[in-house]
Amino acid sequence: MPNLSISIRWIMPVVALLALDGAARASDVGDLYEAQAIVTGEREETRIPGFAECLQVVLVKVSGDPRLIGDNRIAALAGQAGDFVRDLRYHDRMSGIPHHDEQGTRDRPYDLIVTFDRAKIDAALRSLGREPWSTARPPIVVFLGMRNLTTAFMVAGDGDRELERSALVAAAAQLGIPMTLPGRAALAASGLRFEALPDVDPSRLDATASGGALAVVGRMIWSAEALSWIADWRLFSEGRSFAWQARSVTFDDGFRKAMGGVAQILSGRGVPD
Repeated sequence: MPNLSISIRWIMPVVALLALDGAARASDVGDLYEAQAIVTGEREETRIPGFAECLQVVLVKVSGDPRLIGDNRIAALAGQAGDFVRDLRYHDRMSGIPHHDEQGTRDRPYDLIVTFDRAKIDAALRSLGREPWSTARPPIVVFLGMRNLTTAFMVAGDGDRELERSALVAAAAQLGIPMTLPGRAALAASGLRFEALPDVDPSRLDATASGGALAVVGRMIWSAEALSWIADWRLFSEGRSFAWQARSVTFDDGFRKAMGGVAQILSGRGVPD
């Protein structure tokens, strides 16, 4: 294991080059009032539940408060989700693949992309006792190490862990958080490894991060005994250090919980449980 003090000194200039590292991948925040759901066909009977799913995503994303997930009051609003819609469009997930029979269109999977009315969403949030997260959303750089049953590894923006990388990018985008992963070159030059993560100070990492990015340090371990990923996350923001732990059966859900915690902290909603 490399000397940690040396690693930290190397990390600082390397992180400053993250914006120039073409391999590092950033999440696309897009329109905060837009969300998408997978539906079958373009029928109203599938569109209506799609509206409800997208409404919850947008309410959480705009507020920055993941505690709204599963809130019974959102379930009540979901019944009128169509009233909040400003625009919608479909993207054929099988584009380029011919329809094979007359059922092809009916059963074909689509991304239903829904844009909601800003004023109506803001009013709905206020009815739930929330305000829109209106301040600028700082970009984050995620330094994530994972250990499964056989190996430990760091997740890089240009590494070979495509499933983990894509899931993390999607989780950040769903919460409206601009996120970047360091490339392999940056991680290699820093000497930062899974074993060293508990001792890394996020405030020293983001001190020189490009564009005012905040460093989020995560460490996820698969527990065969608990049959879940046990994750520890740390973030330094506005002079305070935050740390929280989450458990999840899948790493996809673990990433959603992690980005939910980041959103909750940065939006001023408090510290994750």
